[in-house]
Amino acid sequence: MTAVVMDGNALRDEIIVGLRQRIEAAGSPSICLATVLVGDDGPSQRYVRSKHQKAAEAGLASRHVDLPATATQSEVEAAVRQLVADDSVHGILVQLPLPDGLDPEPVLDLIPPEKDVDGLTERSMGRLVRGRPGLVGCTPLGVMRLLERYDISTSGKRAVVVGRSTLVGLPLSLLLARKGIDATVTLAHSRTADMAAVVREADIVVGAAGQARMITADMVKPGAAVIDVGVSRTEAGIVGDVDFDAVAEVAGFITPMPGGTGPMTIACLMENTLSAARLQGAFTD
Repeated sequence: MTAVVMDGNALRDEIIVGLRQRIEAAGSPSICLATVLVGDDGPSQRYVRSKHQKAAEAGLASRHVDLPATATQSEVEAAVRQLVADDSVHGILVQLPLPDGLDPEPVLDLIPPEKDVDGLTERSMGRLVRGRPGLVGCTPLGVMRLLERYDISTSGKRAVVVGRSTLVGLPLSLLLARKGIDATVTLAHSRTADMAAVVREADIVVGAAGQARMITADMVKPGAAVIDVGVSRTEAGIVGDVDFDAVAEVAGFITPMPGGTGPMTIACLMENTLSAARLQGAFTD
């Protein structure tokens, strides 16, 4: 293997320690992350527990609202409204997906951009498009933190993001093209002609389509940085969009799956909670 493996677990731990130090240096104010989970989906429950564990490690307070799978749309919205109105809560995260029959959009619309630590609402996305201060999706932000940590040059570089979801692909394309980052970005998707040729031109490749091992070694420019965001559950276990073993022989940098962008998503949720408190005037450092 020639590629440098970009260790998301190690960087997550660095970020968590740094956040704790900043909070303690500011006198340990109470900064609170609140989560809302509807139903009893096992992976969602584990994911929420890990978020609260990392919040504690970062010196953040946390609160959890657990609603049954039988909760109505109005009950879910009422729970979120309560958190919105509570000035002691600085960040709100509604764990998605919601159970069948519930519409997430009216729920997310209730969250003001200053408390939208998932960066998912249309107002948060609008701020990103306009370049205004706000909170960015945790996974796209995590990708940017990995590029920074490993000193991967972006200015004037070609970046290809495979996948156009509002969760990752679209916001990440905007972040990479921002002034100061200055990559030339192509957003590739299922209708892209000659995907291999498009990806092969990139200095930075991000797989965010959720198609197992779709990015193969012959598609990658030698020395490119390859970031894997996609998650697919197969008989062999969890795999990403990148054919890791083969691509690692060609790329200059590569993220593993798991252990790459996943831990960074949680780290950036904690970072966003501190940023949310700052936007609300509850934290200065």
